[in-house]
Amino acid sequence: MKSYKAYNLCIASELQLPELMETEGEADAIVRFGKVDSATAIQHNSGQNFVGEIPEVGEFLIYQGREIIINPIAGVDEALLRSVLLGPVLCVLLRQRGLLVLHASCIDINNKGVAFMGGSGWGKSTLATAFHTQGYAVLTDDVLPIQIRTGEAVVFPSYPQFKLWPEAATSLGQDTKSLLPVSQNSFKVAYKLSRGFQQTPLPLQQIYVLDKGSEHKITRMKSQEAFIELVRHTRAISSITEQAFIADHLHLCTELVKNVSFCRFTRKPSLGDLPELVKLIEDDLAEFC
Repeated sequence: MKSYKAYNLCIASELQLPELMETEGEADAIVRFGKVDSATAIQHNSGQNFVGEIPEVGEFLIYQGREIIINPIAGVDEALLRSVLLGPVLCVLLRQRGLLVLHASCIDINNKGVAFMGGSGWGKSTLATAFHTQGYAVLTDDVLPIQIRTGEAVVFPSYPQFKLWPEAATSLGQDTKSLLPVSQNSFKVAYKLSRGFQQTPLPLQQIYVLDKGSEHKITRMKSQEAFIELVRHTRAISSITEQAFIADHLHLCTELVKNVSFCRFTRKPSLGDLPELVKLIEDDLAEFC
């Protein structure tokens, strides 16, 4: 069993996780293989036990934000198993630990987190990687865990890898022939960062909600509009339905709206415009500050 660092946790895992950075220390969470006892978990469930099955991958028990038991199907692609674990499964564990987990990527600008939030295929990873190619450090790709403190929201870094569409990687100057697929039969490639990964938590300054349109523009969002988008783009929201968790989730969204600025970022779907989009955000943040 090796220990890895991700999401501000020390994760001890029987499943090797080469995407993560190895570390030492007492484990905050344990990942192990075993039989998933659905009946017992459901019987003692208060939102802190989650049992789920992902077709063609396996069964998962996520217990009190501290333990993940995996029962994979025979012959499952190990890269796919890791992708599921590091994505939707860990999202549930992070939510059990009291974090707000968003569908967003995040970069470091002047020691503050700037996030791009939106659905799958909306360009979160591509935009964050475009900033990385311009020398900015990155914190997360696709999974954004936030700890809400009194008067402050803090982003926990994920791990140094982005998942990109091949055409996006090419437009950013990457040789896609040297990049491996995220998993078997995946259309996306894994872009591992050799530099520019922000390993320590940072305060979250701004969230850009991505949208598509006929022109590039940034508009400020009202609190009610921002709240709706947060609920819409929260990870694991459909997995944990216990009433106390739902109430806590709404409270976290309300607190985040109070402490972070929200903008709608409308863009034309053009990879060739990525340098222009980076400059637009840089200018917006300079004006905002």
